[in-house]
This record gives sequence, structure tokens and C-alpha cells, in this order.
Amino acid sequence: MTISPVPLPVPAVASARTLARALRPPEASRGNALHAGAWWLWALGLATAASRTTNPLLLALVIAVAGYVVAARRTEAPWAHAFGVFLLLGALVVVVRVFFAVALGSPIGGTQVLFTLPEVPLPDWMAGVRLGGRVAAEAVVFAAYDGLKLATLLICLGAANSLANPARLLKSLPGALYEVGVAVVVAMTFSPRLVADLLRRREARRLRGRRDTGVRAVMGVARPVLEGALERSVALAAAMDARGYGRTASVPPAVRHVTTALTLGGLLGVCAGSYGLLAAEGAAFGMPLLGAGVVAAMGGLWLGGRRSPRTRYRPDRWGVRAWLVSASGAAVAAGLAAAEPAALHPPVVPLAAPAFPAWPAVAILLGLLPAVVAPRPAPAVADDGAQRRAGRRRVGGERGPVRGPEGRAGGE
Repeated sequence: MTISPVPLPVPAVASARTLARALRPPEASRGNALHAGAWWLWALGLATAASRTTNPLLLALVIAVAGYVVAARRTEAPWAHAFGVFLLLGALVVVVRVFFAVALGSPIGGTQVLFTLPEVPLPDWMAGVRLGGRVAAEAVVFAAYDGLKLATLLICLGAANSLANPARLLKSLPGALYEVGVAVVVAMTFSPRLVADLLRRREARRLRGRRDTGVRAVMGVARPVLEGALERSVALAAAMDARGYGRTASVPPAVRHVTTALTLGGLLGVCAGSYGLLAAEGAAFGMPLLGAGVVAAMGGLWLGGRRSPRTRYRPDRWGVRAWLVSASGAAVAAGLAAAEPAALHPPVVPLAAPAFPAWPAVAILLGLLPAVVAPRPAPAVADDGAQRRAGRRRVGGERGPVRGPEGRAGGE
């Protein structure tokens, strides 16, 4: 007699699978795409954390976190491929900072002399500036740390540019900044197209057997590219004029004066409050001034938005995933703000290897949360012409004869 085993219910496994399926990020669509402001808040949190340290290990970890999130969540849009440009720009910043430290000297003294450059004598009115002389290892390392810090700030902003849709970010701007936002969005949209046109025309010259380097080649490529950009600009201006862009509503003079006073007063309050927070003796009045300045500036922007009445079609929603993404950037900034200064700023004089603090590194790793909770980008779809050509090849290879250019069968 054979007794078959009775399967036992596994509610725990089923509930775990249901929870995992619910927590899995959905594929990005028009209705569930992440708010563009969340990406900028996340990037600003990483940039704030990078501004708190000169430790090259922590800065490299911030760059790695930003790069991983960009690689996991960027789309195939033209503006989404700007992260590589910001990486090159960051490397250029480091090289330039080290070059100026070598050529013009550095306020950081040192005892380990790497080499000595010929020193150029300067007049008396340029006291404090030198060209050439001794180059110490401490000065070069300090310049590299400082340049890497600035490069990390640029790379964090580049990550926001690669992840946030500029057109959707424009919809979330206040009405007072709408015209400026449109100018920025147009520039960010047309620049990749200009580069794509330039590369396509260079490739066309190369296929025709012409040179693609030299002054004549550059002039031959630049002229049609600029003509095409001018034509697109004229067409865009006509379309914007037909849709009523630039027309303002009538606002009483008193409202305009109050708007100007609030905006300028708010900006001055933000500047004074920021200085108070950065200065050691102004910590008492820094935060109140900063808060009052932010409130006044927001009031000025709200009143200024009355001059440009507009409606929003299907405004973006700030959902739970947007809160998680922005909170991860804030957590990274808060984690490095609460860390010990000695761990964030490795000593340069005397020269020593930087340490790798554990808790600041864990705080930076919280910035990887968007790679888990943000909606996944939709897979790239081939254009309709390529799909039709692929379908014809498949039909001709499997079910029918291959057709020639005139539509006749190959065997006819």
C-alpha cells in the first residue's frame, strides 16, 4: 500500500512572493513615471554629501552610486546620455585644478618635493602669486582632493540631468519661472540633436570618400548643421507663437511691486542665512534668516505666477516612490553631516593615506535605493521602418521569394 504525501499549505511562502511582486518596481509608463523633482532632490542630496568631505574614497563611492543608479534607471532619450559628458567634465576639472596648483603654487606647504620648475620673476604688484618653483607632493594631493570634490558635485548634477525628464520638470515649475524653464528645456532638447546632426553629416562625408578632419571639412559640416538648427528654431518659434506662449495677464501695479519686494527680499534672506550657517559666528541668526528668505521667495514666486496663467494637462503625481527616492538623497546628506570631521577630511600635512570610514560609507550606500524602488525604464523599441523591413525579410526567407527593388520576385 502506497501512501502519497499530502502537500502542506505554505501561506508564508505565498505571502512572501506576493510581497516581493508588490514591491517590484513596475515598468515606467506615462501614468506611473517618477516625478522629475524627486530625481533632482536625490541628486542634490548626493551633492550636499559630496560637499561635506574631501575623502577621495567617499567621493569615489558617491560617483559609483550615482553612476549605478543612472545605468539602472535611465531611458533611451537623447538627454539621458549626458552622464558620460559630465564624467569627462569632472575629469577635466581635476586635471585643471592640479595643473594650476603645480604652475601657480598652493597655500599648502610641504616637505616632500616632487620636482622643481623654473620660476618666473613677477613684479611687486603681483605679490603672493608665483609661476613655477618647487612642487610639493602635499600641494598636489590637496589640489587633487579639492578637484575631485568639485567634479563629484558636477557628476551628481549630471545624474539628475540624465534621469529627470526636462519637459516633465517644466510642468512642475512655478508660473513665474515658466518662461525661463521653457528656454532651458529647449536648449537641453536641441543640443543633443545638434550633436547628432554633426555626427551624422561627418559619417556621410566619410562614406562619400571625403575628409572629415581639417578646417574645410569642419566648415562643410558646420554650415548645413547650423542651417538645420535655424530652421528648427524658426519652426519652434512659430509653433509657440501660435499656441499663445509669452502672453501675460494683466496684474495691478501694487501686486507687481509686492512680488518684486518679496522675491528680492527672499533671495537676500537666503544669501544672508546661508552665510550665517557657514560662518562660525552666525549660527544663531543663520537658520531664521534662511527660513524667512525661503518663505518670502516662495510667496514672490506664487504672486509672480499670476502673470502667466496656464493649465496643466495631467499633472505629475508625487507618490510613495518619489518620497522614497528624495528621502534616500536626504538620508545620504544627513549621514555625512552627522559624521566626524576627522573621518571626512583626511590629513594632507603630513601626507597620509585616507581612511575608509564605515558609517559614512553606509550612509552613501543609501543612495542606491532609487535603483530598487524607481520604475524600470521601458525597453527600447525599434522604429516602424526597421520592424517592417525585418518582417519582410522574415516573410521572404521563410514563406515566399525574396523581392527585388522593383517589387519583382528574385527568380523572375
